[in-house]
Amino acid sequence: MKKLILIPILLLIIGFQSCDKDRLDVEPVGEFLSSNFFVTEDQVFSGLIAAYDPLGWSMAYGQWISYVMYGEIRSDNANAGGDPSDADQPGWQEFDDFTNTNTNTIGQPIYRRNYIGIFRANTVLEQSNIESPTVDRYKAEAKFLRAFYHFELFRHFGPIPVADRLITPEETNLERSTMTEVFTLITNDLKEAAAALPAEISASETGRATKGAALALLGKAYLYWADLDNDDAAKFGMAADAFQQVVDLNIYELQDDYQSLYGFFVGNTSESVFEIQHNALYTSDWSWFEGIDGNGIVQLCGIRGLCDDHPDYQAGWGFLLPTESLSNHYLADDQYRRDVAMTDEAELASEIQAAGSSCSPVIDITQNNPIDATGFWQEKFANWKAFEGTNENGGDPNLTKPANTPVVRYADLLLMLAESLHRSGGSDGTAMTYIDQVRERAAGPGDNSGTYKNSATIMSEQGWSLQDLIWYERRAELALEGDRWYDLVRSGRAKAGLFANDGNKEANFSDSHLWLPISLEETAVAPMLTEFPDASLFQ
Repeated sequence: MKKLILIPILLLIIGFQSCDKDRLDVEPVGEFLSSNFFVTEDQVFSGLIAAYDPLGWSMAYGQWISYVMYGEIRSDNANAGGDPSDADQPGWQEFDDFTNTNTNTIGQPIYRRNYIGIFRANTVLEQSNIESPTVDRYKAEAKFLRAFYHFELFRHFGPIPVADRLITPEETNLERSTMTEVFTLITNDLKEAAAALPAEISASETGRATKGAALALLGKAYLYWADLDNDDAAKFGMAADAFQQVVDLNIYELQDDYQSLYGFFVGNTSESVFEIQHNALYTSDWSWFEGIDGNGIVQLCGIRGLCDDHPDYQAGWGFLLPTESLSNHYLADDQYRRDVAMTDEAELASEIQAAGSSCSPVIDITQNNPIDATGFWQEKFANWKAFEGTNENGGDPNLTKPANTPVVRYADLLLMLAESLHRSGGSDGTAMTYIDQVRERAAGPGDNSGTYKNSATIMSEQGWSLQDLIWYERRAELALEGDRWYDLVRSGRAKAGLFANDGNKEANFSDSHLWLPISLEETAVAPMLTEFPDASLFQ
């Protein structure tokens, strides 16, 4: 037995002794490494596409990840939902009820997805050594993406480690950066990106960053920074300036009909400043571990238990259930926006009847989560029957539905501009004109200029301040699109009492839930990385 063991050991020793170091240092043949790849414009573009790729992941590492779901389920706009057990998707149930810890199954994929995006953007920026106008644009897009991923990390976890360059394995034990350091990187990247990106792009380039997208995200970053930095009027002014530059491009306009934004296969309208593209052409299934490029939340948040006779919708898995609080938020003259955002059983029955069919029950409520059920279902990410067959290359059709995810719509931008003007000490009259553009469209398609209630009228009737009106408009206009929780946190309105009509949320909420904890998987390998951000970092 000993002889059998000695033979391979001796062979290894002889092999190592016979190796010459110079013979080992050879250039790779027929393969690319980072050191020898980015030498043509096409190769740089390939790296850039890889940096864009994590934007579209609606599932990563076996978990559904979506800032839309998090921004709504965490807030007073929606409950998690799911099947009757209340154990369907436990990570999302924990987010809904404020019971999540650093072992929540979704927090780490959110964290990892965005740092993967940052790594890929940094790779383009550092490894691309050729000079050309085309590559300059690619690098500007990489800076936009690096800023976007940092911003998403901040919105979830608070001040996180800034990665402004490629990080070596020896440097992975990073500590959190300050809020100022995070937003300095974000705003500097976006200013440089905006200066180099084109204002308009061709149809074949749809989904790529533009000057308007960079300026819009720049304004949004300044808005958050100002809010969290003791209502810094100067930063609100910087936000207003960035948003105004987008308006002055004269590229974007509101769609006449609010409903038309959410139709089958609608995307990249004149109102879209930037939106995440979801592709149904790729073969995606449950074994694709890294990331699903289709918009999985369409199926996940479709109406659970819906009968087959609805003319347009097919049943889904019943997540993202709008709350009664959201339904009651809409004023009497604002029911059009409410009906676009959400539906109920009576409306679904009417639609089935109008199509010449009938079914009973319209909704099998026994399939729904009885704790989270509200009697309402979301419609902005509708699970259209027409999505069937749009995946030409196979895969699981539940994972490959192509509805895009809006990041900044022009209506959103106008409301952020109005808020920035007001809070910077700018013209309230100008701010109200921007709000009125959104309110006029909200009244329904066509010219409502002589009939809708403008800002001044609403403020007078409700006894609201201009800021009250802005908060109302943001919740009504952007309902179930993912901004609600982040708006509440940045403005200090996420606090006890907000969830008075939701026992689990109200009972469990505390200030520690304003930010997600960085997961145990991350802090275990980076001990300097704290689970939650310390108050001293918000400087």
